[in-house]
Amino acid sequence: MITVEKAIQIVREHTKPLPPIRVELEDALGRFLAEDVIADSDLPPFDRSQMDGYAVLANDTKSAPVRLRIVGESVAGAGWHNEMQAGQAVRIMTGAPVPKGADAVQQVELTREFDQGTIVEIKHAADAGKSIARRASEIRVGETVLRAGEKLSAAKMAVLASFGYAQVSVGREPRVAVLATGNELVSVDQKPATDQIRDSNNYSIGAYAAIAGSIVERMQLAGDDTASLKQQISVAAKRSDVVVTSGGVSMGAYDFTKTALSELGAEIFFDRVSLRPGKPTVFSRLPNGVLVFSLPGNPVSVSVTFNLFARLALLAMQGAQEPELEEDWAILENSVKGSIDRESYLPAQIRTGEAGVLLAQPLKWGGSSDFVAFARATGLIRIPAGVATREIGSTVRVARLPR
Repeated sequence: MITVEKAIQIVREHTKPLPPIRVELEDALGRFLAEDVIADSDLPPFDRSQMDGYAVLANDTKSAPVRLRIVGESVAGAGWHNEMQAGQAVRIMTGAPVPKGADAVQQVELTREFDQGTIVEIKHAADAGKSIARRASEIRVGETVLRAGEKLSAAKMAVLASFGYAQVSVGREPRVAVLATGNELVSVDQKPATDQIRDSNNYSIGAYAAIAGSIVERMQLAGDDTASLKQQISVAAKRSDVVVTSGGVSMGAYDFTKTALSELGAEIFFDRVSLRPGKPTVFSRLPNGVLVFSLPGNPVSVSVTFNLFARLALLAMQGAQEPELEEDWAILENSVKGSIDRESYLPAQIRTGEAGVLLAQPLKWGGSSDFVAFARATGLIRIPAGVATREIGSTVRVARLPR
């Protein structure tokens, strides 16, 4: 049995980025950059007014109030491209180019026009540089503005557009096949008979995989039979980059997943993790290079192990800079119990308290099958192995769950 840290390390070592693809800019939202984004121009590309008002020579306004002659107008997209002289002013709008010679902009509220718009009174002095965004004050041409591995948010889409990236290279979306096992499972649209339950793992795994940027295929349910399980995994592996199974990985007489994987020639990297919940997690690779994550059958174990291990692989395949779950420190709002021999990842609601302090409220749950309670979780409280209890008010490490 290996530690969670070691299991994560093994997953990272055996996960390779998929070949990148080029997509249209409008299709890039939420994808991971596979190239650095380089500025093809200065930003701003010219000295730019930060407000509506009048471009002036600051020296002319020292003895304000003063009156200056209006010699032109500069608006966004149509600047005044002459050189200003002493005693002159140019009417200017927010975002417009500042005329050559001007070194300040006085806001319109501190001015007044006379003589049918030919004269402006500057009521207060304007210091040199006032209300002007200088050329290249934000970015210089040739600078790197975004790095490969960054996830493209709405704000970053604006950056790409501003520097002419009509197309962009991104990580390819992994193809993920999801396969639930167990004779007790029936489809979601069926009424369970005695001793049966509806399949929920296919839907939680599929949803988590989709959130991680994958293309998901849900396979037919597989029974507790080695031959049928091998057949299902083989079919899934022909059209997927990753196969995620749930159930059939414990030590019982009806747990056939490891046997099926071995008979298919899979290289098994680990088959037990010092983790609560989720100890019987299996990570392997089929001969054709497809990665297989075989998760426990209990729904909470599925969610925890998928997000710790499979999600990491899916993001790493897309070239993500930080594929692991985001972590923080938080204050416990109730005591929690740990485990002597395993690291615990316990469901909690994470919220921000007074003065910005992060708080973790452990959820009352009935174990790794209590998916109803887990549905309210926004994070996981990490309790190291060997720690029996963490008391209220303790500082704990928390991992945020994707939503």
